Amino acid sequence: MQKSLSASRASFSAIEEDHGYAARRLDYGPGALNEEPKRRYHILLMAPAIVTLAAITIYPFFWLIYMSLHKVSVARSDRWVGLDNYARLFGDVKFTDGWLLLLKYSALCLTLEILIGVALAVILNGSRFEKVLVTVFLMPMMMSPVVAGLVWYYLYNGTFGWYHWLFQSIGILGETSILADIDTAMWGIVIVDVWQWTPLITLITLAGLKRVPQDQLEANMVDGAGSLRNFFTVSLPNIYPFLLIAILLRFMDNFRFIDHILVLTGGGPGNATRILPVYLFDVSFQFFKLGRGAAIAFTLLIVTIILGMILVRIFDDPKKQAASGGAGETTDD
Repeated sequence: MQKSLSASRASFSAIEEDHGYAARRLDYGPGALNEEPKRRYHILLMAPAIVTLAAITIYPFFWLIYMSLHKVSVARSDRWVGLDNYARLFGDVKFTDGWLLLLKYSALCLTLEILIGVALAVILNGSRFEKVLVTVFLMPMMMSPVVAGLVWYYLYNGTFGWYHWLFQSIGILGETSILADIDTAMWGIVIVDVWQWTPLITLITLAGLKRVPQDQLEANMVDGAGSLRNFFTVSLPNIYPFLLIAILLRFMDNFRFIDHILVLTGGGPGNATRILPVYLFDVSFQFFKLGRGAAIAFTLLIVTIILGMILVRIFDDPKKQAASGGAGETTDD
């Protein structure tokens, strides 16, 4: 049978060659139904978003620089002052105190939120009621900062506030409300920020814990490692990128969001909670010194970028640092 098929194919090929219409092989596949879109098409699709982002970011950025170099008045025309707005900041005690209070406030919030958020994520990971508990813990984060500030304002109230009664009962507070005392007002606004935004840290960390390789955990347990050692030697290095994202998000938010502070204290008592963004708000929208306010805002922006880059270097993935260090040693050798 096979010999007859081979003979028929050979005879058919010979007939094709004799008559000059031998079949040609196709070196290309069938054409696609739709042609690949050109690059211009993708640019046109992105154009509306690019224009919108430029309108709401680039234009205000250059307008901020313009105002910081002028004495801007609502009633009169702008007057060029050069770097005078920046020079006057160095002699402003409220500006310096605002920076110190901002760093203190941000450090307290970040430390507590990271510690509590990671601990909650470890407890919730793989628990029986994980989905229900995560939903419950996320509720404060879904609340508007102004509403959260009002809720805690009444909880802190010295007359009928439940938390004021609790703190007073255990001897932490006296007759004065936590927001009315210079020594405790900062802790009052820190507690509100921790309560509202720790769930974000928990959610991000929980997502990172889901990606930890189980084989590494099991191998470490076979070697005799306990739960605590397993977390620090396996889980923590694997969730470093997620922690970096969480820290950067909260760091930038602490430098921007002041809604609950304005509702709770407005920067008081005295200047105990007047962090730099609150001082910026007062200068710009209470005293209408827009040029001076623009200089403060631009300084805040630059320092935020620099501190963010430093945080990235500090909390960078140890695996990447080890890899880069090993590559450098290899190059030197």
